[in-house]
Amino acid sequence: MLIFIDDSGDPGFKTAKGSTQFFVVVLIVFKDNLVAEETALEIKKLRRDLKWSENHEFKFNKCEKRIRLHFLKTVASFDFEGYAIVIKKEEIYSRALREDEEKFYSFIVRNLLSRYEDVMFKDATVKIDGRSPRSFRMQLDTYLRKMLNSPGRRRIKKIKHVNSERDNLIQLADMVAGSVHRAHKSEKTDSKIYLDAIDKRIPKKNIWEFK
Repeated sequence: MLIFIDDSGDPGFKTAKGSTQFFVVVLIVFKDNLVAEETALEIKKLRRDLKWSENHEFKFNKCEKRIRLHFLKTVASFDFEGYAIVIKKEEIYSRALREDEEKFYSFIVRNLLSRYEDVMFKDATVKIDGRSPRSFRMQLDTYLRKMLNSPGRRRIKKIKHVNSERDNLIQLADMVAGSVHRAHKSEKTDSKIYLDAIDKRIPKKNIWEFK
């Protein structure tokens, strides 16, 4: 089983100085490695059709509407499941979480994995966008294994931090996370269309609005 994790927004709480109102983390789950490979190959083909270079990333915030929709409709035909957690930052009252972005991020990822662990995964390889400092990546790995694995129950087999430029399925997670985030921006005229395009893979019941 393969799980890909990415986020949209930022984990900071200085909303008056530009931090986002919402923070979203998404899990993309493939239960079949062959399907994952086929999906990654289709994304690669789409990049070539657009005449982009091999290292040109699909990133929601850098794509125009037409490309976002084309991407999402293309991947929606493949068999994967999406799960998301949406944090409205004004509803987080813990001082420890508000003052430590890394602790906040770890807390959110663990909660999302824990919520769906019984129905979603076991013995999984987890891949996370590897932009964070090495020290944080090591802390996150230890934290997740401690919280999710126990004697006789191994939910996570391996955690990898990967370069999103080289991983099409992390880019898929980014595009889905961006779609979920945009759906919570009611002022945007295109707020709902992206989730509608991929509703088959991440239905509303799989989107957890954290309280």
